[in-house]
Amino acid sequence: MGRRSALTQTHTTLRRSARLRHIYSFTEETEDIDIGASAHQIVKEEDDDKGMSEKKMEGEESRKAGKPSSRIPTFQSSLARKRITTQTAESQLPSKPEGSSRECQMKERGISSGETLRTKLPVSGDRETALPILSTRIHTHSTDDLSVAGMPDPILSETSEATSLSLKGNHSPEANDSESLEESLHRPSLRVETVSHDTDSASEPPAESQDASTEFQSKDEQESDTVIPDNLNQKFSKVIQGNGDELEEWLVKEMPSASIMEDAQEQCSALKDTEKLPGEVSSETILKQNDVDIPARSKTVHSRQAEQTNSTSSRTRGRSFAFFCFFPSLLLLLGGFGQHIWLYGVPRSVSHLMVQLELHWLEGFWLPQEECSSDCRLTLTESIPEGMLFPSGSPHLQSITHTWTNLLNRANSSVNIAAFYLTLTDSDLGLTDPNAMQGKVLLDHLKQLESRGVNLKVTVNAPQTYRSDTDELTGTGAEIREVDLKNITGGVVHTKLWVVDKKHMYVGSANMDWRSLTQVKEVGVSVEDCSCLAQDASRIFGVYWELGAQKNSSLPPYWPGRFSALSSIKYPLTVKFNGVPARVYLSSAPPQLSTYGRTDDLSAILSVIADANKFIYVSVMDYLPMSQFTPEIRFWPAIDSALREAACARKVEVNLLVSCWSHSPEAMFIFLQSLSVLSKTPLRCNIHVKVFQVPHTPAQHQIPFARVNHAKYMVTDRVVYIGTSNWSENYFTQTAGVGFVVNQTGSVVEKGQQTVQNQLQKIFQRDWNSDFAQALTDDLVEYCSRRKEEL
Repeated sequence: MGRRSALTQTHTTLRRSARLRHIYSFTEETEDIDIGASAHQIVKEEDDDKGMSEKKMEGEESRKAGKPSSRIPTFQSSLARKRITTQTAESQLPSKPEGSSRECQMKERGISSGETLRTKLPVSGDRETALPILSTRIHTHSTDDLSVAGMPDPILSETSEATSLSLKGNHSPEANDSESLEESLHRPSLRVETVSHDTDSASEPPAESQDASTEFQSKDEQESDTVIPDNLNQKFSKVIQGNGDELEEWLVKEMPSASIMEDAQEQCSALKDTEKLPGEVSSETILKQNDVDIPARSKTVHSRQAEQTNSTSSRTRGRSFAFFCFFPSLLLLLGGFGQHIWLYGVPRSVSHLMVQLELHWLEGFWLPQEECSSDCRLTLTESIPEGMLFPSGSPHLQSITHTWTNLLNRANSSVNIAAFYLTLTDSDLGLTDPNAMQGKVLLDHLKQLESRGVNLKVTVNAPQTYRSDTDELTGTGAEIREVDLKNITGGVVHTKLWVVDKKHMYVGSANMDWRSLTQVKEVGVSVEDCSCLAQDASRIFGVYWELGAQKNSSLPPYWPGRFSALSSIKYPLTVKFNGVPARVYLSSAPPQLSTYGRTDDLSAILSVIADANKFIYVSVMDYLPMSQFTPEIRFWPAIDSALREAACARKVEVNLLVSCWSHSPEAMFIFLQSLSVLSKTPLRCNIHVKVFQVPHTPAQHQIPFARVNHAKYMVTDRVVYIGTSNWSENYFTQTAGVGFVVNQTGSVVEKGQQTVQNQLQKIFQRDWNSDFAQALTDDLVEYCSRRKEEL
């Protein structure tokens, strides 16, 4: 029995020696927890076990049997060795390695913590230097830190206090009386596992009481499952006198303890979990409390710390989210604004910035919605040159002079006019012509607008060769802006557009010229009490007005939303013209001046041609499927091909009426001959061409740019198109123009009502069948080509 007890004690001593390295390495790193305090802590934790009284009795029997009274050296000798060892350890301490990771790697290979930590123990002649050590894991932080990790630490603070009291009051374990020992051992036993960093030196363990040693021996006898050989005691006594390396080697070969390996695996798992938590260190205290409830205050601290941690992390995530969301957006805005300034300069005002940006979808939030009336009165209007008489009973239209005067008389707030030029008097020619009286009267009406409180704005093409009339209007308070479109698109402002009070409008071929009223044949359309359409026309005028304010002769990067189209080929306005329902929209040219949603003028013409089923009647001054006013001549067959296709493929009747006057291009008549020849056998295309000449007297012939059919319109069996452009390339690609498209097909027409299509069809047929229109022949081609010599 005695021999087995000795072997058991030896085995227990070896196991404790292997675990001793955890306490040593921990003690050197923290320097705040004394080894003596650790011993007292262990005594406190083990004295309250259920088998405490039985183990004390066994200890008494062992002492009576003559066993050594104590296996622990005195505190003084331990303290002296501790001081020497501590100094040596401090001098040998390297920089802190990754202890936790290294220890886990070694333990995963099957090596215990005691085997991997090369700690040199102070060697003495007595074998009884081994200290019974619990498998301890002590955290280096406070109770609050442990609560965050999920494990309360109710004993650390008391342990440090007990240690300090022990060092101050007593220098040996014999000085502690039984009362202080019992008071220090009142806590329930806890099994504490220690994970420490990898170090190369350790200090000597402190002294421990005899009762605690006996208790550990009894407890280890119960926990031990390893059979120790008889000669183990002798081998250990030899090895223990050697250095720490021999001890480790012997432990690896002779003492493969299953419990140590199990503890190592648990420690490694705990370390891995600890590394996943932010803010934690590698040494974590995990207390396994046996049959003892966790104090309520520790749970409260843990809950409070968890809430604080969650709140802090939430705020951090919130700030990070805001930073990564708004900071890049701010950079993009600053970068875009900087690029805008680099390209277009600093905006002079907010309104100027709005002009440069496309914000049509935002303007509805602050711009007032204007009233839109759709029950409109439409009037086709024309100018008949003096001396040109049609047969009695021929249809006729309201004169343009009457139409314009009526619009000025109805003006209450504003009159906006876009024109090629403004010469309403004959002073530009140095002549006195009685036919110029109508123009002079009209100019007087314009001068009186400001006195009536009506704001007059006029845009004309730049540069103006004759400024007398515009200067007179400026003197009365009118605003005049010249648009240098040649430096922007290469063309001119050829538009003829009126907008009055954003309720009435006019568009047609007539220029703001006295000759357009009495010496030139013109066709136009006036729409009154139709704010839906007039507001759209006002947006086209706004484009010209904005270009007149540009001093650098450039287009804005984006057309403002207030200029976006209110009608288009896809979304025409639904109105009533003289009581007859109609679908109408406005087109414009060139594409550079077409704002958001605006239908291009050329596209409008091609769509009308393609929509025709029975006939297409065209009256235009110039028809040329090529470029004009350009250094290089380009073939431009867009409209020409559409007409050929309609006449030859779809058998639609195509009648083309062009002007023959002194400014007609010679090449035009050759192209016209190529069209008329299509009607011959075997093609028999239903296409016909006539030339229209305005008669003149010798006196009238002296008036420049007069006596010509200047109309520009097209009427089919379904649609009416009235424009301001001649039909050649430059008018649709570079020059500014406007088109008016109306469709009343299928509308119910009551007695006394007429559609626009029906009215304009009659006007075309009047001109086509008149004595002023002649079929194109070779002789007429030669004649019209020679008229240029008359200039």
